[in-house]
Amino acid sequence: MNTFDTIVIGAGMSGVTTARMLADAGQRVVVLEGRDRIGGRMNSDRQSGFSVDRGASWVHGIDDSALWELVQALGIPTLEYTVGSFQVGGRPIENFDGDGRPMDAAATTQWIADVEEADRLLVEEIAASSPGDTYLDVTERALDRSGLEPERIDEIREFFRHRVEEQCGAWIGDLDAHGLDEDAIDGDEVIFPGGYDEIPHRVAAGLDVRLEHIVTRVARSDAGVVVSTDDAEFTADRAVVTVPLGVLKAGSIAFEPALPEAVAGPVDRLGMGVFNKIFIQFPERFWNEESYVLRALGEAGEHWHSWYDVSAVSGIPTLLTFAAGPFGRHMQELADEEVVADVVRALRALYGDAVGEPQAHWITHWGEDRFSVGSYSHLAVGSSHHDHDELAGPVDGVLHFAGEATWGDEPATVGAAYYSGHRAAERILGRSVDLGEFAAGITAREQTAGR
Repeated sequence: MNTFDTIVIGAGMSGVTTARMLADAGQRVVVLEGRDRIGGRMNSDRQSGFSVDRGASWVHGIDDSALWELVQALGIPTLEYTVGSFQVGGRPIENFDGDGRPMDAAATTQWIADVEEADRLLVEEIAASSPGDTYLDVTERALDRSGLEPERIDEIREFFRHRVEEQCGAWIGDLDAHGLDEDAIDGDEVIFPGGYDEIPHRVAAGLDVRLEHIVTRVARSDAGVVVSTDDAEFTADRAVVTVPLGVLKAGSIAFEPALPEAVAGPVDRLGMGVFNKIFIQFPERFWNEESYVLRALGEAGEHWHSWYDVSAVSGIPTLLTFAAGPFGRHMQELADEEVVADVVRALRALYGDAVGEPQAHWITHWGEDRFSVGSYSHLAVGSSHHDHDELAGPVDGVLHFAGEATWGDEPATVGAAYYSGHRAAERILGRSVDLGEFAAGITAREQTAGR
């Protein structure tokens, strides 16, 4: 009998969080997941004997972070890696100028000062912006006011474009002027040498998770909901939809009756970005051992511009670079071998023959993934931070939404997914759920099970 108190659609971080909290409160809960695995956009590939995080990688800022507290409570190993927020400085970065020449300490200091001044002006321009202004509009106004030489302005312009692409997966002209308002990083950032998706797997342990159950229809009435997959129907008092915004925008799940404007409007207005990862392993390190990032500025970094040293995860010299926004969509259409060859050409333009032949590579195609249809949400022109929170619903008291796109404070992060799942559970239960007790409950169950 497929009858439950709550049906959760999606076994990513938000879905398993909601389901775990409801199950802990005594509810009959089922999680329907279209993929053949738990984790959603947290996808750690361990086939090579070490972890390659094809999806989420970072906890962005561990200060006052409930997600970080969960990581610590579960005892999951991490490595400090504080450049995931696309910082201009603060950690050892090998910068190259627009001609591909290494920048010395004086040039790097000047570069950081230029960006900091441009950012100060940018904050003023964002505050003074009008509805409909794009991030491109406000950056150009800030650069016009900077008084810097044209060549220096060009390098900052390129830096701003890539920052938007890496943070949002979108072209700078498609992002609202306020699109990076919530992009503050408090404290260090960390990555996961054993794989980030250990978190959702451990949260989901013991839950009724049905993999390869692709939801096609969600019907609601005063009596509750009926959720249909290709070969089964499930009924419940309510449902929590945690599929990515890209899936909602694609319309691959039919909602009957149609979603009201209060939710459908945010789905239409918010954007879904594409952010793809390219990991490449080399026979030996050709960059400085203490460097976090290799970064080509200006014309030299038009396409491939930042390489992150993630060698500590595998113990093998490994660089991670990104293809995001329009460039990311284009790269998805190419053979992986073409992508790798293009990345290596860009590196050899900076380091010459010191760049050896790649030994292995991993490339993602999130924009082509039917279960995400993109990487994460962003504020497209015409949308607002309120749209993220409005997307959460509820609808008619029986349909809730969760996931990074439904959390306005820090969308596009695992933290947002976690907090939105927590919010959905609290709304359904009609009471607060303490996150510290939630984490303690997971570890207590593991101890009882002899983990």
